[in-house]
Amino acid sequence: GFTPNPTYEEVCSGLTGHTEVVLVVFDPARVSYEKILGVFWEAHDPTQGMRQGNDRGTQYRSAVFYHDAAQEQAARQMVAELEQERVWSDPIVTEIAPLENYHEAEKYHHNYYALHADQPYCQAVIPPKLAKLRAKFAHLL
Repeated sequence: GFTPNPTYEEVCSGLTGHTEVVLVVFDPARVSYEKILGVFWEAHDPTQGMRQGNDRGTQYRSAVFYHDAAQEQAARQMVAELEQERVWSDPIVTEIAPLENYHEAEKYHHNYYALHADQPYCQAVIPPKLAKLRAKFAHLL
């Protein structure tokens, strides 16, 4: 995004240019970047622009923010393969861009699901996604 050090409320406004993301730190000797991208494509709908499910706004757009040219190439190659395979009936609209102006979420967002599993949104939306990921990617856990 273009707003320096935005608060969560500012990001939620959709006016900062930021998107909510997860910074994935991994050991490439244990799991490849391509495997992580595979989980990413399965975890959400990359054909939905500016939203995910009922969450709407630029802050919910599908995006891969890469650290280097190899990650960019891998992400673009995977999109091309998925498009060729016609995995989804609609085109993939996932933004692929360099990681810039990243800001860590406020502490109250860290481990949010673990700390707030009783909230209605967490109960309705997250368990089905986790079940799907556990069923498909148990071997990576």
